[in-house]
Amino acid sequence: MYDSILVATDGSETATTAVDYALALAAQFDSPLYGIAVADDRTDYDTGIVDPDEALQHLRKRATDWLETVESKAADADVAVETVVRTGVPHEEILAYASENDIDVIVVGARGRSSLKGALLGSTIDRVVRVADRTVLVVGDDDVRDQ
Repeated sequence: MYDSILVATDGSETATTAVDYALALAAQFDSPLYGIAVADDRTDYDTGIVDPDEALQHLRKRATDWLETVESKAADADVAVETVVRTGVPHEEILAYASENDIDVIVVGARGRSSLKGALLGSTIDRVVRVADRTVLVVGDDDVRDQ
């Protein structure tokens, strides 16, 4: 059913649930799993106070940490995983990566890290669902699978 699965994570609780769900799917269908975390490079801080390069470096480190968790869980589940940190607008980077790697299904958590900016501009998840040209599986808190 799914020959390749992409899970996007932002370290939130529902993203963690989405990772667990994606791992279960990858194991069930014996499919490769890809993991992505995006360091959002749109500034939401006063660049006179914060060094943009330092802020981006911090964001990329956090994204790397989230993906290390994905890699650890995949190893425990004996699922092959390839991870990547991208920089840019999250929904654009997720969709571009899915297209570049001919992903069959994108798995995302029902809500990410909330912020006023997210509420005003629309969520990453909403944009992925609206723009994607492939299946998007949105996983909520109740979708934890014990496999």
